[in-house]
Amino acid sequence: MFATGIENSIPTINNGKTRVDEMELCGHYTHWREDFDAVQELGIQFLRYGPPLHRTFLGPDRYDWDFADITFAELKRRDITPIVDLCHFGVPDWMGNFQNPDFPRLFADYAGAFADRFPWVQVYTPVNEMFICAVFSAKYGWWNEQLRSDQGFVTALKHVVKANVLAMLAILKRRADAIFIQSESSEYFHADSPKAIHIAEQLNSRRFLSLDLNYGRRVDSDMFEYLMDNGMTSEEYHFFLHNRLKQHCILGNDYYRTNEHRVFEDGRTTSSGEVFGYTEITRQYYNRYRLPVMHTETNLSEGPVGDEAVQWLWKEWANVLRLRNVGIPTVGFTWYSLTDQVDWDTALREQNGHVNPLGLYDLNRNIRNVGRAYKRLIRDWREVLPASSLCLTVPIVSPAHYELQHAREQEAEAKERLRHEEIDLGREDGS
Repeated sequence: MFATGIENSIPTINNGKTRVDEMELCGHYTHWREDFDAVQELGIQFLRYGPPLHRTFLGPDRYDWDFADITFAELKRRDITPIVDLCHFGVPDWMGNFQNPDFPRLFADYAGAFADRFPWVQVYTPVNEMFICAVFSAKYGWWNEQLRSDQGFVTALKHVVKANVLAMLAILKRRADAIFIQSESSEYFHADSPKAIHIAEQLNSRRFLSLDLNYGRRVDSDMFEYLMDNGMTSEEYHFFLHNRLKQHCILGNDYYRTNEHRVFEDGRTTSSGEVFGYTEITRQYYNRYRLPVMHTETNLSEGPVGDEAVQWLWKEWANVLRLRNVGIPTVGFTWYSLTDQVDWDTALREQNGHVNPLGLYDLNRNIRNVGRAYKRLIRDWREVLPASSLCLTVPIVSPAHYELQHAREQEAEAKERLRHEEIDLGREDGS
């Protein structure tokens, strides 16, 4: 699956007073047709995409589907398969923030309503980068609730991951052959000195928490104590163990130069740059979860020479091929995003209006060098790879094939399999 994305990040900053809407900043609400043209021009058939949550989810059982209706109808007409991103770093104002214990239930209602309205959609990322969302909102103090505490982080994390699980349950109830691609940041923490080893080990355990909970994997003893000491109850923990949906998932992971960190003995961290790289860190995640892998985000600024992003694309693609060659089932690659982004250099926490040249296209919708390189890469490799991509038990049904008989049969078979799984789709609260 060669993919790109149109980012729908919507965190709030300034103590909730300011909404950062990347779709608005990057002009997608105006230029969405041109953006879809660009996706097709590149030869891309999979698009990470979703409606802006704050403009669509107006209140309990209240939705404004106008923009989603026109854009998703156009994706279906063009036979572009969306990987639907339902929550990207923020919630509507009426919901507050990720400390709200009602968020998981409310979000599951929204996911179910979306699946009802767009039954032809099969592939989802319900909540994007759950770990980063909780860290930036409640540990670093950058977004949304802007807390800086372990208890705030654990509260945000348990709500975000529970929302993701309940959303998967709600979608499966309506589309039994749904596939969920987690887009989670792949991290690693390097100790700067022997005195920093213990801190680095703790951080390297903590990086797995979102996926451990999401996949119903028991955490290690240190992390169990950490969760319990910071507000998670035994009942909440066992919710995740009893609602195990791993078998419906692809391990999507994101990798940037900033994903590796240098840890100092006083607890400070800084970016270390690329040390291990995507292959080694992904191998760690794969060995833990044993799921098919998709590289769901990467990018680099074009740079003063003009070929920096092209070289990064080549390097990340070489890493993906290496994973496949050592036997790790790898099903996709994503350059993120389609267009340049605004204020990515400050992680969306400052309103500077800086246009970061990270996209396949600039904000005038002119193709960049990396866009041309990605187009060639897709053309050259598309026909080489499918023969070894049979790790998906459930095939992806393109929008154009949704009404065909084989798609109906596949969904019927998936419903039968669900009856034998130890999950209760009748209770959307997951209890």
